[in-house]
Amino acid sequence: MSGPRVRIAPSPTGSMHVGTARTALFNWLFAHGTGGTFILRIEDTDAERNRDEWRDGIIAGLQWLGLDFDEGPFFQSELLPDHVEAAEALYANGYLYACDCTREEIDERTKGNEKPGYDGYCRDRNVARTDATALRFRVPDEGVTVVHDVVRGDVTFPHDSYEDFIVVRSNGVVLYPLANAVDDRCMTITHIIRGEDLLPTTPKQVMMWEALNHCEGVAFVSHPQYAHLPMLVNEQRKKLSKRKDPVSVESYHDQGYLPEAFVNYLALLGWSPRGDEEIVPRVTLIEQFRLEDVSHSPAFFDVKKLTHMNGEYIRALSLEDFVVAATPWVAPWSSEWRPSDREVPWTQQQFDPALFHEVAHLVQERVATLGEIPAMVSFFFLDDVPYDDAAFAKTIANDAAGQQLLRLAIDAFATVAWNAEALHESTLQLGESLGLALRKSQAPIRCAVTGTSVGPPLFESMQLLGREAVLERLRGALVRAGA
Repeated sequence: MSGPRVRIAPSPTGSMHVGTARTALFNWLFAHGTGGTFILRIEDTDAERNRDEWRDGIIAGLQWLGLDFDEGPFFQSELLPDHVEAAEALYANGYLYACDCTREEIDERTKGNEKPGYDGYCRDRNVARTDATALRFRVPDEGVTVVHDVVRGDVTFPHDSYEDFIVVRSNGVVLYPLANAVDDRCMTITHIIRGEDLLPTTPKQVMMWEALNHCEGVAFVSHPQYAHLPMLVNEQRKKLSKRKDPVSVESYHDQGYLPEAFVNYLALLGWSPRGDEEIVPRVTLIEQFRLEDVSHSPAFFDVKKLTHMNGEYIRALSLEDFVVAATPWVAPWSSEWRPSDREVPWTQQQFDPALFHEVAHLVQERVATLGEIPAMVSFFFLDDVPYDDAAFAKTIANDAAGQQLLRLAIDAFATVAWNAEALHESTLQLGESLGLALRKSQAPIRCAVTGTSVGPPLFESMQLLGREAVLERLRGALVRAGA
């Protein structure tokens, strides 16, 4: 593929973060809108914190969201020879120097200094390289590094605000700023689109990139264009926290958010499509997305808004598509993928696919996530009514009128025409005989039949359950209440 080359480079040190997903999406939209190439590179050099399941989770998360990558996945650990070669070139050309200072020695020397950090002690000592020395980058004494950023404009970083930073540890490990820059050079990345939190490290990469371009024997590579995306914040307008905020992409998949809804919502975090509509198809996102239109203001990750949008997407599905989408939550044995954080409340033998197909339209209008479906339809498939104790106490056990209404309903429902309209009319009349409005009269019937006070339309549900099942549940509720 020709055109721009972009990448995401997540570290497999935890579940895929919604911020990583947003960054991936913006890279993907930019690549698809410009005829470019989208690359996945896994930065897996932190051996102590990396896990295979988190690496696989990143790939699975991208696949779920439909963010297909054109190249990769590449693994930074496999690119180590390139990192070492670049470090050696920088050292041979005088951009790096050996340092044998310990942290304690640096702290002791600089504890009274106005400027914190390393003091350049080994710059001109010509320290010999050993297995006890690190390699530091010689930051220019004067001048500035300017990061040309599509989102933020030119951002200037004075050199005197940077210490001579370590590039290679004494154990030979090449650190992130150089490794990242070398990987981007080798992959001829043209645009680096990433989170705002990485902006402070960018001058280091720019300085080393420029230094490599002046090293003898190293090919010249043009600097990439940068675009640092706005920070994602929570309700308190603080940076999203893995410990305090719901940030795991896998969790949203488990809960039953639709990938198209999730992508649509992520696209709104720092960017807006033209017009007033927020529910926008993916093809329109690709057509309209421009890096120049991305905001630099923090973006509020609003789970309530995401959930509302997901409900809109669910209601827009055809009935057949809704049934298919619901399968991992109602019949996981029939699905290649299933939620990792829950079990279906019924057995495969108890579940009736044909009945669920008939029930589906009753719940499609009432759920905001697919994970809400089992609780709403469990009374159709479980042998024992799944009672909500609080609802049962309120509408039946502690309500004499509710118990009386159930007795009357048992008699009336034994002979009434068995359809939703007739059941509705009969319940209305039963309530009027006791001085109850329809809402009050159907509450004990709903709880007796479904086990709870909320759910799909009651009379349509009763019609599907059948007369005998409903009568049996009405009688069972009275027995349970001791009435």
